[in-house]
Amino acid sequence: MGLLGFLGPITGNLGFYGFFGFVGFLSAFAGTGTDERIESNINRACRNSFAIITITMAFSLVYVVSFESIGTFPIVFSMLFIASMVSFVLSYIYYDRRGD
Repeated sequence: MGLLGFLGPITGNLGFYGFFGFVGFLSAFAGTGTDERIESNINRACRNSFAIITITMAFSLVYVVSFESIGTFPIVFSMLFIASMVSFVLSYIYYDRRGD
């Protein structure tokens, strides 16, 4: 996904530059190797992130449809994306420090 940032200068859309953040995000996992504990922590963190985005997406869609505020949907969708990334990172750090 980090490569999508190169579409920014081509299309002139500044929103694509945010995808460069994935290069740093995924580089945190480079060189860690594979073991069962790391994979288990990643799976748990993904579970938490999936639960958060599923529940909040349902509420945000109900909000957009109820109040007919389709103009707020792009910002709500981007905030949900940010929330899922932050929840994944915080969950992974928590499970990694907990150690089981």
